[in-house]
Amino acid sequence: MRGGIRARLTAGETETVRSAADTPDAQLASHRAEVATLDALVFIHPNWWGMPPAVLTGWVQRVLVPGVAYKLGTSDGEPQGLLKAGRALVLNTSDTPADREASEFGDPLDRIWSACVLPYVGVTDVRRVVFRTVTDSSDETRASWLREAREHARALLT
Repeated sequence: MRGGIRARLTAGETETVRSAADTPDAQLASHRAEVATLDALVFIHPNWWGMPPAVLTGWVQRVLVPGVAYKLGTSDGEPQGLLKAGRALVLNTSDTPADREASEFGDPLDRIWSACVLPYVGVTDVRRVVFRTVTDSSDETRASWLREAREHARALLT
């Protein structure tokens, strides 16, 4: 996806049952059209207080909308995912050691992507890799993470 979009939701964009109305925002319309055609999705972001950064959350809320990414018959109904992309790769960086993440926080990013967002839009194959800890990592370690990220992206498409 190219370029950033305004992350703030408008009141009209909070509807979940009806299909999203056409948007006068050309960049947003472009992102919505493009995401509907993708074979796979890749999300790369830091662990930011146990959440994706606000700009990515805003992108999800404004692009993965009803009629584009999912269909919901009633407000209490089960979603029907509409995206062609049946698989996704989520690459995260973190400064929280894995054992602390698991014992204290329960890996909230895994819940967000693997249970809340991606299955809702029809993605059934969710792969996630966390590179940690960033703060004390060496140049060599970060270079190996980049190689590993490329390998995971390549594997996603095969």
